[in-house]
Amino acid sequence: MTDNIRIAATWQRPAPELLERFRVHSVANLGDAFGRLNIVDGGIAPIWTGAYAVGSALPVLTVAGDNLAVIEALDHIQPGDFLAINAGGFDGRAILGDNLAQRFDLFGATGAIVDGAARDKAIIERLGFPVFARAVNPAGPWKNGPGVIGEPVAIGGVVVNAGDIIVADEDGVIVIPQARAEEVLAAADAVVALEAEKDAEVEAAKAAR
Repeated sequence: MTDNIRIAATWQRPAPELLERFRVHSVANLGDAFGRLNIVDGGIAPIWTGAYAVGSALPVLTVAGDNLAVIEALDHIQPGDFLAINAGGFDGRAILGDNLAQRFDLFGATGAIVDGAARDKAIIERLGFPVFARAVNPAGPWKNGPGVIGEPVAIGGVVVNAGDIIVADEDGVIVIPQARAEEVLAAADAVVALEAEKDAEVEAAKAAR
């Protein structure tokens, strides 16, 4: 462990079966189901078209333009984790590129959100690893620290706790607290049913013309 990187105590990750149940829902529908709360601001977007991921939040706090804590987080990834990296919203240096994305993928992470910049967009797209960031910038990072792993961070105006459920698609990102998971899933099912009714009404109107 690096001296100036603080690591939180062990946290409870959601069961893989629970994460799987979120995969059928879009971020938009989950947002409606959760009272339109906990949606990360629209400045954070997928760096490649079609990116989609669901996972358990692994929060990382780092200094703007520095990714030592992100590198240290490799030792703490478990399958199903979704890295949530607060890089201060700084877009002047990328703190994540293809090298880290490949290792995230290798260690079982499902995606990464950077409140800051990423790079190597084309390679990451070919890899198929979902990355959501505030900017893309080819400038590389410093590796000095300090940083924190596993404690709450702010990502695009939303507090992310370790073990929260993150769902991200082309529309954006939502963060669901574990304790609210069943409630949100039930509400999302109701949203989907209502949307289906509305779609059926439109199709019926088309057929009646």
